Amino acid sequence: MKSASFFSPTTLVAIILFASFATVPFVAAVIDEPFWTSFFARILIYAVAASALNLALGYGGLVSFGHALFLGLGVYAVALPSHYGVANGFAHLGFALLACGLVALAVGVVSLRTSGMAFIMITLAFAQMGYFLFVSLKQYGGDDGLAIMSTSVFGPFDLGGTTKVYVAAWLVLAALTLWMAKLRASPFGMALRGSRQNPRRVNAMGLQTRQVQLVAFVLSGTVCGVAGLLLANLNAFASPSSMAWTVSGELIVMVVLGGMGTVFGPVVGALLYLGLEEILKAWTEHWMAVFGPLIVLFTLMGKRGIVGVIEAALDARGDKARAASTAAVSEGH
Repeated sequence: MKSASFFSPTTLVAIILFASFATVPFVAAVIDEPFWTSFFARILIYAVAASALNLALGYGGLVSFGHALFLGLGVYAVALPSHYGVANGFAHLGFALLACGLVALAVGVVSLRTSGMAFIMITLAFAQMGYFLFVSLKQYGGDDGLAIMSTSVFGPFDLGGTTKVYVAAWLVLAALTLWMAKLRASPFGMALRGSRQNPRRVNAMGLQTRQVQLVAFVLSGTVCGVAGLLLANLNAFASPSSMAWTVSGELIVMVVLGGMGTVFGPVVGALLYLGLEEILKAWTEHWMAVFGPLIVLFTLMGKRGIVGVIEAALDARGDKARAASTAAVSEGH
């Protein structure tokens, strides 16, 4: 039986990763390169959004191609109140949670009546509806977007600086990752994963698969809205492009790349996806021609992504160590 210790090798890898993220603002200040704080803040924010999608996609098997809708709603939950002079961060957060929760509930109720390709297309259709709705709102910038004049203020903490947004994103991501680990092992998490693997058996146990998936979808969309709130404060700008279908596709790639159903796979996926994108952009203007095959190559490494490969390697190493220990004990006798 594999150990489920809190200090398992994969947990230690996650701790090292988050500790490395924590040093970024200090290193950027020392080398006088504020760009890196902004860049890694974007990685952390997209990692929050990808982790939110992982709840629906990785745990529940719900291939949502419309999570950009919730990210964009979170962005406009800051932009629209700011347009009218409301800078209260708690109000922004309340608007984001309420809007994303209600919209996710409506989308989930409709889309969960289907499955497979139909589910994918319905979630995509809702996201495109949101995109074209905000494009049509010319009084709020339309396709040109809307500048955010007042960032979110949570009492003494103002998200008006890149470093402050970075700290907030790091804290949110750390708390979300810990929550996802607890949720995965909870009765609800096991029911959700069971509904993906064998929905008939879950229904036979007296649980309603559709209700479990709906709760997961609403939670996923709501958390994605928090990522949108952070993104709005980082960019100080809101645009309908944050709801584009390509953004949903990027989030799916991050989850698949890092490892669907793993706890911190989306974090690794966001880091790898955005990191590779930035490196290749600096290397060649034809970076997409290189980026695509690399993503395919990484995806083919294993069904559980990069984290799955790491876990398999660590498990194999542990098995060899245990086998060697057993052999040594046998020889001693």
